[in-house]
Amino acid sequence: MFTVISDKENINGNIIIINNSSDVNHMRNVFRLDIGDNVRTVDGEFEYITEITEISKKEVKLKIIKKNEDNYSLNVNIDAAIGILKNEKMNMAIKKLTEIGINKIIPIQTERVVVKINQKKEKWDVIVKEALKQCRGVKFTEISPVTELQSINYELYDRIFYAYEKSDESVSLVEAINKNDKNILYIIGPEGGISLEEADFLKKTGAVEISLGKRILRAETAAIVIGGILANVYK
Repeated sequence: MFTVISDKENINGNIIIINNSSDVNHMRNVFRLDIGDNVRTVDGEFEYITEITEISKKEVKLKIIKKNEDNYSLNVNIDAAIGILKNEKMNMAIKKLTEIGINKIIPIQTERVVVKINQKKEKWDVIVKEALKQCRGVKFTEISPVTELQSINYELYDRIFYAYEKSDESVSLVEAINKNDKNILYIIGPEGGISLEEADFLKKTGAVEISLGKRILRAETAAIVIGGILANVYK
């Protein structure tokens, strides 16, 4: 069933109006939907099974048949703080972490970040929405404003992990997991990893240093692997 995302302001009673030009075009010209066809609609909180009642070049009117609770999100909040990566690598990480069900992605400026930006890119939110349609998710993965490692509020989390490949103090992620945790943060450096000074800072916050094995993974790969393991354990 085709999935479309609706802004809450476009939901009135049992009627949903879809007026995003890209979505309307896909519904009319790509999927060839017509009056009477069913469409799955999400608004970041609920899932709606709807039926097309009107369709034109500019908008599609949907009638809500059934409203469902979100049964697709994880039972815990998993946030990922990622050193900003180059273009497609960052886009890939955002897409895959959305598919996994990560609650929030925090883009961070670290010592070795090459991409120097002060604010998040609008494209990142678009990637989240497109990934959400594909994976049947309901809740949007939040992309936080760009921040610094030292500015994250670590007190919000029950457990904090950071990946670091240059130490003998690391433990495996599975060994460090506590299933009683409800709010988890994991931190991945940029292409060059996190520095020794940043690792020392994170230790002082109580973060647990983890290793992903003998191989050195690309930053985007590490972000996806850790997210996938955590999502599977805390599902």
